[in-house]
Amino acid sequence: MATEQNYKAGEEFTYIMRYGFIVGGEAKITLSTKRFRGREVYHAKAIAKTTGVTDKLFKVYDVFESYFDAKTCLPYKSVRDVSEGGYKFHNEVFFYHADSSVYSKRSGVHKVPGNIIDVISTLYYIRTYNHSTLKHGDTIKIYTYFDDSVFPFNFLYNGRETIDTRVGKVRAMRFDPIVEPGRIFESKDDMTLWLSDDKNLIPLLVRFDMLVGSVKCEISDYKNLKYPLKIEK
Repeated sequence: MATEQNYKAGEEFTYIMRYGFIVGGEAKITLSTKRFRGREVYHAKAIAKTTGVTDKLFKVYDVFESYFDAKTCLPYKSVRDVSEGGYKFHNEVFFYHADSSVYSKRSGVHKVPGNIIDVISTLYYIRTYNHSTLKHGDTIKIYTYFDDSVFPFNFLYNGRETIDTRVGKVRAMRFDPIVEPGRIFESKDDMTLWLSDDKNLIPLLVRFDMLVGSVKCEISDYKNLKYPLKIEK
């Protein structure tokens, strides 16, 4: 882990979501501080929703929340509130790291691997990892708890490259997480993540090649970064 956090309360990202060649959605991630179990924690909230024609054809409004430790990024609580067409789903999961277990309001108590994190806190864990030690081909191994299941992720580091985004050209670090094929992904290499190659290490672009098709989330706006974002001319 890094000795200094590269994010702060008030940080906010907005993303354009593409389904194939169609811009059909928007996602926003905000970070604030809250009190939880008598301590100050970070509260990250991600909202993904359809827009335009896509919203009229199949309305989606999904909310994911994570309450996680400011130093370790380990979550204490995660919330998933999904509305997709006529499908509704809500669940809250509480993490008990001392005995490697979680409590899901939907399914009860489960034993899990040590230091498990949720989907949203994964973004902050990856950002605070000590990237200066990474070499091409190295992996960052984590376990996430999602949909009442444990998902292992090996974030394969594939070097640096400059990418075009809606906020400009940005030097980025590329990660290809090795995912578990099945309900969401068809093969193990169906996800790619680009983080800014600067002190912020912000998520710039995420590409998912899922069973239902290709989805890209590209940054379109940002606010209250801890450090200025390096834009290449």
